[in-house]
Amino acid sequence: MAASRTRKARASRRRQRRMARGEHDLTPEHWVALQDAWGRCAYCGADDVAFQRDCVLPISRGGRYTLDNVVPACRSCNASKCNDEVTGWMRRRKLDERTFLLRQFEIRTELAARFATDVADEEEDADPDAAAEHDGVERDGGDHDRLDGGGLTEPWSDR
Repeated sequence: MAASRTRKARASRRRQRRMARGEHDLTPEHWVALQDAWGRCAYCGADDVAFQRDCVLPISRGGRYTLDNVVPACRSCNASKCNDEVTGWMRRRKLDERTFLLRQFEIRTELAARFATDVADEEEDADPDAAAEHDGVERDGGDHDRLDGGGLTEPWSDR
């Protein structure tokens, strides 16, 4: 049987190829924790609707389904954002991008610490010596610390 040549079918095959190229490590537990932490649509604040997983950096632009990149969004915001860059889209919609970015950072930091603790507990159960050597934070000697996996954090300063 020949492959369908409709626009929708071609787009579906492209998305499947993009999804297969990346590592997507968002677990159902992560998704529940994200929904609980946000409590509403991350963009417009709607709280009485079903949420969809929205990639802040769209998959078509190199994003992945990870704890750092996914936020709960209402259907309207998710469809409207499509594959746009989040801050430009928020400006066009006249949404408060600063509040969104600060809240995303707070939630991401909180959940990364929580799930890093869960991982450290599992590692300790498997090998207590290896878990003691690895605290989940990599020090690069500069002004920034970063969690394993390259997640960005704010620079730490005493100013």
